[in-house]
Amino acid sequence: MTQRALADASGVPQSSIARIERGTTDPRVDTLRRLLRATGSELEIAPRLGEGVDRSLIHVTLALTPDERGRSAVRAGRNLATLVGQARPGDRDDGTDRS
Repeated sequence: MTQRALADASGVPQSSIARIERGTTDPRVDTLRRLLRATGSELEIAPRLGEGVDRSLIHVTLALTPDERGRSAVRAGRNLATLVGQARPGDRDDGTDRS
């Protein structure tokens, strides 16, 4: 697609498209969105995969044998059941009872 055709389809001036292509200017998000739509594409915002994930725990777990993973899951289930059993409705975090 030529710059002129893109300008006609997007409503963005051809001179702006030329500056963007040369790298002398960065388009605003709305300009980029208009250019992409004119080419049949869409701009989406998505979280980066794996950002904020502590991969060390994944590696440790994968190093376990299937039997060790099973025992670990059972322990985690028991711990969760204990925690849920200790949480009573009406109790507040500060130790005072609402009832």
